[in-house]
Amino acid sequence: MGLKFGRFIAKHRILIILISVVLLIPAAIGFISTKVNYDVLSYLPNSLETVNGQDEMVDEFGMGAFSMVVVEGMEKKDVQKLEKEIEKVEHVKDVLWVDDVVSISLPTEMIPGKLRESLFNGDATMMLALFDDTTSKETTMEAISKMREVVKENAFISGMSAIVTDIKSIALSEMPIYVIVAVILTLIILLITMDSFFTGFLFLGGIGMAVVYNMGTNIFMGQISYLTQAVAAVLQLGVTMDYSIFLLESYRENKEKYPGDKQRAMAHAISNALVSVTSSSITTIAGFMALCFMTFGLGLDMGVVMAKGVVFGVIVCVTFLPSIVLCCDNLIEKTTHRSLLPGFDKVSKVINKGWVVFFVMFLVILPFAWYGNTHYHTTYSISDSLPQDLPSAVANKKLDEKFKMDCLHIVMLPKDMEPKDVKKMNKEIRKTDGVKWVLGMKEIIGEKIPDSAIPENIRSMLIGDEHEIEFVCSIYRNSTDEVMKQVGEIQDIVKKYGNDIKVIGEAPLTKDLRETTIVDIRNVNIVSIAFIFLIILVTFKSVILPVILVSVIEFAILINMGLPFYMGKDVSFVASIVIGTIQMGSTVDYAILMTSRYQKERLERHKSKREAISIAHSTSIKSILTSGIIFFAATFGVAVVTKIDLIDAICGMLARGAVISTISVILVLPAMFMVFDKLICKLTWSMRRIDW
Repeated sequence: MGLKFGRFIAKHRILIILISVVLLIPAAIGFISTKVNYDVLSYLPNSLETVNGQDEMVDEFGMGAFSMVVVEGMEKKDVQKLEKEIEKVEHVKDVLWVDDVVSISLPTEMIPGKLRESLFNGDATMMLALFDDTTSKETTMEAISKMREVVKENAFISGMSAIVTDIKSIALSEMPIYVIVAVILTLIILLITMDSFFTGFLFLGGIGMAVVYNMGTNIFMGQISYLTQAVAAVLQLGVTMDYSIFLLESYRENKEKYPGDKQRAMAHAISNALVSVTSSSITTIAGFMALCFMTFGLGLDMGVVMAKGVVFGVIVCVTFLPSIVLCCDNLIEKTTHRSLLPGFDKVSKVINKGWVVFFVMFLVILPFAWYGNTHYHTTYSISDSLPQDLPSAVANKKLDEKFKMDCLHIVMLPKDMEPKDVKKMNKEIRKTDGVKWVLGMKEIIGEKIPDSAIPENIRSMLIGDEHEIEFVCSIYRNSTDEVMKQVGEIQDIVKKYGNDIKVIGEAPLTKDLRETTIVDIRNVNIVSIAFIFLIILVTFKSVILPVILVSVIEFAILINMGLPFYMGKDVSFVASIVIGTIQMGSTVDYAILMTSRYQKERLERHKSKREAISIAHSTSIKSILTSGIIFFAATFGVAVVTKIDLIDAICGMLARGAVISTISVILVLPAMFMVFDKLICKLTWSMRRIDW
């Protein structure tokens, strides 16, 4: 079947190339048309109370996001003019300021105490801009951009919507750079490792085509995260390049078998590639698909896109790439040169002789790696992941400087809640550590004002058909342990007055994010290990080999994730979730490659333990190094150029993980074979009759 397919591709190579190129058109249209989500918090499950509360606020109050606007050094009448200009911006539902309650002709000291404390400090005042949609909606980001044009240098716009707007701006400008840098670095590696200068360009062309297909089909998902968009292409490049290398090597071997018949040689090469590339890709796909088991929706987003990318990589490898190689075979031959990589036979001998040392190193390092992996500190801050000279960062600093305010929580309470209970509840909230003030209806208009006298603009802003909303100001920064504790205490307080009272906002969402991802990290790692363990078990028909191979890669993952603890660095919550499973799925092939050759030498060629391990190691080391270096280059380049720490964290740790996995397989796996050879022969179905 595989040979028949190979003959078809080789025979109709021109048609295959034409179809592949034509398909780029709809793929490119899909790529351009796919919406990108720049708000990581929006991937929290809808079942959470904080997420439900936000949706209810949009439905009932017609608002889903807000920004604090800090104005300093302006007369109140000028601030009022600025307020009116902001209110005219499309998708700004309303702006809350002092003139909604009292006349601005009043001296500042005569403004009601709690309102004055909330909105004034020296020559600075604060307005609260409310938007008619949620934080990351395109309309909200457009409103933020327009507001910045309106206020110019006169005011500072803070809040999550402003942060998301800045993320979008940076991401759009950086995305093309990621691909360019990854391609250049990968091309350099290919020029060094391959024996033809032209093949690198063919490989990158084929993978580039697969990337466009993958990104174009994302349109069927509706939208993807900017993090997925940022890393998917470079990961696809890093993990699928091996398939192209294998196809070309197989083609050259078959050209020697069938001299003068390139078409036949390629048909056999495709047939070989179908088996090896498909089996190799299964572990990578399994690792990526494990991300789909997260309750945090970003995992499904990244998992599907990256798994899909591997599938497209395989398809292009056995269709377009052999077709273009056949068409360009003469050019490949003309640009052939002596390999620039040195031989690794001497290095392999040294490593195999010192297997005891490397096995002892494994045992010594393992507990330290495990301890670091379980004790690193995870950061959930999104604002800190951006350059601090961005407008949102400058505004947040100004908000803290002028008003000692970092977070604003919203409490949604029943409209018919007894006033005395509201007063009592707010009193308890004010006593919570880090709460600066609570601003509700009574604090804004005064307790003695009857409901009938409440201004309509204030009523529509704070009172809906079923709920009333209050604002709680926190002096703690979002994502810190202090604000997480504070949100928990406020949630406990409000639940005493009614289970239907909700605390929503960026900090409550971040608290839910932390609690959700703690569970996801464990579940995703278990699922990825289970998937890959099962695949290796079926592939080698062995109980012990999956344990050994998974242990070697898991050892590398523990080192990678444990290093930040010893380096005194925080780990981004996104990196803490995805790194383990991506590193496992992407690099376990290195171990499988060496194991396959070890099993072949031991079983089919009846080599002794030491001979089989030595041959497997010396013949695999170049391929493993090439794969690891390409994976490193593709991800490291992105980590260097990006200004977004979340992307830096993912790509930087993946680059480091590629290096650690490569070293672990080259140094530790041969030692494992030496130690457990007898057990491998006993517990592997095909090897059980081997004479030890």
